[in-house]
Amino acid sequence: MPDDSFEIQMGALDGRLIVGVDEVGRGPLAGPVTAAAVILDLPRLPPWLREALDDSKVLPHPRRVELATAVKDYAVTAVASCTAAEVDELNILQASLLAMRRAVAGLGVVPDGALVDGLQDPGLGCEHRCLVGGDGLCLSIAAASIIAKVSRDEHMDELSEDYPGYGWERNRGYATPEHRRALQDLGPCLEHRRSFSPIRQLFLPNI
Repeated sequence: MPDDSFEIQMGALDGRLIVGVDEVGRGPLAGPVTAAAVILDLPRLPPWLREALDDSKVLPHPRRVELATAVKDYAVTAVASCTAAEVDELNILQASLLAMRRAVAGLGVVPDGALVDGLQDPGLGCEHRCLVGGDGLCLSIAAASIIAKVSRDEHMDELSEDYPGYGWERNRGYATPEHRRALQDLGPCLEHRRSFSPIRQLFLPNI
């Protein structure tokens, strides 16, 4: 379970602003990649919320929504994305890192340090530590993973209304059998990532 030991090591209890950063949506065939940045007010964080925060992937959707709302009462948060077109232009790794930079820039405060999920330094311009599996280790990153996931899911719900038939309100743009069948029947739309192999093959099937 995640705890606040990494934040404390970086001085979060000594007045330093330590942000947790995570992204969701690297794997889908459609939609944005979305990042969240969260600076938790650790002394005010209630025990129940400390115990509830975890990697968004292990939490059911209703619980994620509840926790995302609760976190915002005890944190400074920001969310940012890169579009499918930006993913195609930059590649998914660089788009993910850009979304992280945008999220941190959107906080309205300049953090003294950052705890980042994964191996790659996003280039945040402050002291940082990258943690593989950080959303299961670090409270701030866990909170960021939850907020990013809820935000992206809500956006995919909206996109499902603009582009019906792909089932994005259920599959969130991932390559499920339902989504793949819809691609065969409907073809790709503007929100599909044309650089991803299943989509590219529909455009250039002989390559």
